[in-house]
Amino acid sequence: MDIATSDTDSNATVLLVDDDPTNLTVFGQALAPYYDVLVANSGERALQLIRAGGCPDLILLDVMMPDMDGYQVIERLKADPATAAIPVIFVTALTSGSDEERGLQLGAVDYINKPCHLSILLARVRTHLELKKSRDWLQNQNAFLEAEVQRRQQENQHVHLQLLQSEKMAAIGQLAAGVAHEINNPIGFVTSNLNALNDYIADLFAVLDACDAAVADGQTDRDALARARALKQAKNLAFLRNDIPELIAESREGLARVRRIIQDLKDFSHADENLWETADLHKGLDSTLNIIWNELKYHCTVSKQYGEVPPVHCLPSQLNQVFMNLLINAGQAIKTTGEIAIRTGTAGAEAWVEIADTGEGIAPEHLNRLFEPFFTTKPVGKGTGLGLSVSQNIIKKHGGRLEVSSELGRGSTFRVVLPISQT
Repeated sequence: MDIATSDTDSNATVLLVDDDPTNLTVFGQALAPYYDVLVANSGERALQLIRAGGCPDLILLDVMMPDMDGYQVIERLKADPATAAIPVIFVTALTSGSDEERGLQLGAVDYINKPCHLSILLARVRTHLELKKSRDWLQNQNAFLEAEVQRRQQENQHVHLQLLQSEKMAAIGQLAAGVAHEINNPIGFVTSNLNALNDYIADLFAVLDACDAAVADGQTDRDALARARALKQAKNLAFLRNDIPELIAESREGLARVRRIIQDLKDFSHADENLWETADLHKGLDSTLNIIWNELKYHCTVSKQYGEVPPVHCLPSQLNQVFMNLLINAGQAIKTTGEIAIRTGTAGAEAWVEIADTGEGIAPEHLNRLFEPFFTTKPVGKGTGLGLSVSQNIIKKHGGRLEVSSELGRGSTFRVVLPISQT
């Protein structure tokens, strides 16, 4: 008998299970030149061999055996994850169609009737070993591909976070001059107030020194007292009494303004983008508006029409980036003067935020491309073309959607819709 061997045959192990010693001998002699052969004269012995570490690549299994028949053996094999994938070929004298159907239903890969030609037996064994090798290879490839997909997803997430942070810092860079102006204004009048307060204190000390001179050693010097009264009037102490508290209050308000801007910038530029928490959308809108106010206040009137919106489970820092992108775009769409309306509300289990402007509007042919990366209708140097693309990705991550409607010459409305709670 001349049967070519293959890589499949090399080191493959076949387990023969049959209670007839003659069958074990004949089948074993036919298989031995090509495979490592294990033999068991009962179903229980076969299971013992496998449990002891003799896990074969294929099993030739007789059906009619005492104590435990072949059907019971294959049921035990398929119930154990460690042996469920071993291909089993029934080799039996049972020839009825119902017996073969039962064997295949239990998980056998083939069914051979005794007596059989050994060449057919060897061909079937070789075929199913090749199939098993292919299945094992596919499983290994699937495991590798799954690991690679997971690695790529983690890599893409890292790149996405870097892109978010880069776009965020680019936006802050574009706003740097305006933010500096917003900080310099209160610092300027606080400095001016401190200079005035310094002069006021010098005047107060001068009056106090004159009073001390008027009352020396417990004696009252009428001329010195007159000079003290004249100095008090000249320094206008009544005015100082009213103006000093106002200077202090105004300075405190200016410093609080600086502190709010710095805190908002700190919150906005925070690099940790993966902290899901329950947040107030109105607070995020106000904080973002505070940062970019200098970009809007000279040519835009901003109105807030906030509805009743419960706290939303979200990534607050990333949503603030969306609000910044939309507010800056709205301001840049208004070339001379106009209005920006910020509206919020809820619809069922969703919260929504609308940012509408009375700017130039968007051409119909551009609407379908607005969210493409690097697409922009702005002049060179005015935008990266990533703001709306990044914003849409952030909203999708939240399970929401970003909608837009626009009319040339009348303005645009961007609507952010978010689930209130994440499932």
